[in-house]
Order: sequence, then structure tokens, then C-alpha cells
Amino acid sequence: MDAVRAWTTFVERGDEAASLVRPEILTSWNRSEAAIPVDVTEAPLADEAATAAYWSGSPLATAVDRVQAELRRTAEDGDLVVAVTDPMTRILWTYGGRVMRRKAESVNFVPGGRWDDESVGTNALDLANRLDAPAMVFSAEHYASIVHNWVCWAAPVHDPATGTKLGVIDISTTWDRTHPIGLATARVLARLIETAMPLTQQYAHLDLDEASEPGLTMRLLGTAETWLDGQRLLLNRRQTEILALLAMHPEGLSLEHLHALVYGDQAVTTSTLKAEVSHLRAALGGQLSSRPYRLLMPVTTDVDLVLSLLRGGRVAAAVDAYGGDLLPGTNSPALNELAEFVAVAVREALLADPQPDAVVRYSELAPYDTEVVEVCLARLGAAPNPAVPLLKGRLAAAQR
Repeated sequence: MDAVRAWTTFVERGDEAASLVRPEILTSWNRSEAAIPVDVTEAPLADEAATAAYWSGSPLATAVDRVQAELRRTAEDGDLVVAVTDPMTRILWTYGGRVMRRKAESVNFVPGGRWDDESVGTNALDLANRLDAPAMVFSAEHYASIVHNWVCWAAPVHDPATGTKLGVIDISTTWDRTHPIGLATARVLARLIETAMPLTQQYAHLDLDEASEPGLTMRLLGTAETWLDGQRLLLNRRQTEILALLAMHPEGLSLEHLHALVYGDQAVTTSTLKAEVSHLRAALGGQLSSRPYRLLMPVTTDVDLVLSLLRGGRVAAAVDAYGGDLLPGTNSPALNELAEFVAVAVREALLADPQPDAVVRYSELAPYDTEVVEVCLARLGAAPNPAVPLLKGRLAAAQR
């Protein structure tokens, strides 16, 4: 096997293996060699109580619980072991099929196991974490010989509201069960966890009750969460973008118009868009018409709520409902334009009416927008106000 030959060459002659292996694998091998022996027998274990405490307080725990049935089914159907880690590549949760569960336990591929490459050698979990991108490690591409009979696929998991990397999800099995869709499966599971992430406390006070009325409810500002008749929908990023655009255009959109709003001048076929709409229609129980594409149920969004509050002069309430940028990271030109419009509308309203509590709240979302804070402090002057120390603190932090 090429992987075995490359590994043997590296162990015996170091960088002579450079032409035989992927650059990221060679870099990780060098890092591993400096830290551990190739005959390491198991991953080191972190403190059990500390690991359990971290897991219980992590939003990942809630998200995994929500999609646990799907994760377990994936593990059982493919005789895989599925693992979720923290940002330090410490395993927090695992579930394994019958065979892989025993193999995993034998090398401490269990909660508390430290799977960074300096603890246990090159592996997909570490690569996905370091590169912030999906990664695969096959057989003897692993530095430690104890997992040479494994193949692992991993993908990073991010907080959909902030973009913060929370850890990775990994699926592993024996090398003879390798499959070309392994990496794609890891990506899908990462997205599944991201869409199941709980609403963070930062947005928990929004005056938008997803279960209050029948129909579609979408939170798009600083996060991406959708409910239909009170039930959470697990949608991928593109489906959320399409649904958001349809929500903003209740009159409906033609295929060509929707394509332009979603993709702009990207070289993406209309067939790709049709496939995404088809998945959406199924998720919505058929409540999405064609020619034009139009939603057939009541729709409520936090974007509409914020703009409505601003129109009514309720600036503080609008800032409370404003969770941050609309769908952070979207590459839809129409949604980027809408995001800028909403952000500017909130900012201008605060400049015109800088209510101290609202400015404090806004400064949490836009910590480097010092002008709004400065205008508020100038308006307050020497008048005593409990928000003044907070505002001055925000200003000092932003100007460091």
C-alpha cells in the first residue's frame, strides 16, 4: 500500500517521504514525531469530571441530543464510530456500531480522549480542527500504528450565529470499509449539528415566539433558525438562504429571478437550484408553489420585526430584536444587500435616538462601532446614568 510505504519511509528516513504523501500529512507527522513515539498504545485521557462538566455546559450537547437519532443511525448502518470534540480535539461524545465501539474503546477513542496529533499522532480530527476544513486520514497516513487499520473522516462544527469553531465531528471505521462519500457524510453531519444548535442567550429575549402561531418562523439576524408550526426544521445553509429570500418576497419569484438573488453571477446551474427547492418543498410539507416559487403559509421573520419596530420609532425594542448581521457569511448578493440595509437602519436609528441601554446592547453586537457610543455619551453629558461606566468601558476596549 502507498500509505504504508510512505509511512515506513518517513519513520526510517524522515523527509524523504515528502514526495509520497500529502503536505498536510507530512507536516502533522513531523509534529507528531517531535511529541510521541510511533508505538503509542492509546490516546491520553483528560480529567473525566472536567470533560463531563464542559460537555454539559456546551451548546454542542444540546445540538447533539437533538440529532442523536440520526447520528446513531449513521454509526449503526455503517458500523462506524462517531465522535464530537471540543476546540482542543478532546472527545466529548461518541457512539459506535458494535464492532467499532470495541475498537474505539481499546485506543481511548472515548469521551475525554485527547486526539490532537501531539497527543496521539496524525488523525482526521486534528487535521479538520487545525485546517478548519473537512479532512480524511487513511490507514498508515495515521502516525500511530495503533490506528493504521482505521480510516477517519472529520469536519469542523461552527456556531451558526458567531462563526466560532466549536470542535469537529468525526466518523471512523476500518480501512477496508472506506467509502467515497465518507467525507461528504462528515460534512453533512457537521451541518446537521450546526442547524440543531440552540438559540444562544444573546438572542433568547427576542419578541418572536416560534411556537406561538402556525406557519413559518425564521430567525436570520446573527443566527439561522427556522420552525414550521412550532417544529424545528433542519436545513442546510443554502436552503435557509432560499427560504429567507422567499419569505422576503411573498408575491413569489420566478426560477430565473430566484437564481439571480441566490447566486448572483456564480456559475451555478438552475438544476442545482431546482434540487434545493425540491428538498425545501419536502421539508415544508409541500407548502411551496411553483411558477412562481411562493410560500403558501404565514411567515414571520426577525428581519420584519426589527424593521417594523424601527418604523414605529421603538428603537430600544428594535435593538433588542436585532441579533446581529443577517446570515453572517452568506454569499447571496440579495441577502448581503438586505443585511447592510438592516444594519444601517439600526445604526442610524441609534445615532438619532441613542438610548443608553439600547446602545449598551448594540455595542455587544458591534463592539468596534465607537461612533454610536460616543454620540450616546455626548448626549448624556454629565447627567448620572448607570450605563455610563459600561459605555466608557466599551469605548476603551474598542480603542485599544
